[in-house]
Amino acid sequence: MRILHTMLRVGNLDRSLDFYTQVLGMRELRRKDYPDGQFTLAFVGYQDEADGAVLELTYNWGTEKYDLGNAYGHIALEVDDAYAACDQVKARGGKVVREAGPMKHGSTVIAFVEDPDGYKIEFIQRGTQAAG
Repeated sequence: MRILHTMLRVGNLDRSLDFYTQVLGMRELRRKDYPDGQFTLAFVGYQDEADGAVLELTYNWGTEKYDLGNAYGHIALEVDDAYAACDQVKARGGKVVREAGPMKHGSTVIAFVEDPDGYKIEFIQRGTQAAG
């Protein structure tokens, strides 16, 4: 078994695709409309679906906002330099909600950004994670 994708419901597909491709640098891998079900699926990622897990962005036509609830945590992305990654996100119009720096109670360098729907994405700086 392997993880194929994580699905996120989005309120504006174009806005979300812009964030994941232009701000975070993912590629749009595929997109399909389902008129009978009134939804569109778009898949984004850093690599092809055959090679790793991706994100499925689900746009239910006519739904502009979702209650995220309090069970969702975040998506984690490994980055070479969390400080530089935050600078790049801000330069591309993205929102940094926790600047890069060591995590509380540890030395792992992390940061958090937020997508247009309020989903959190954690940057974890390569080489700073403690073994465990």
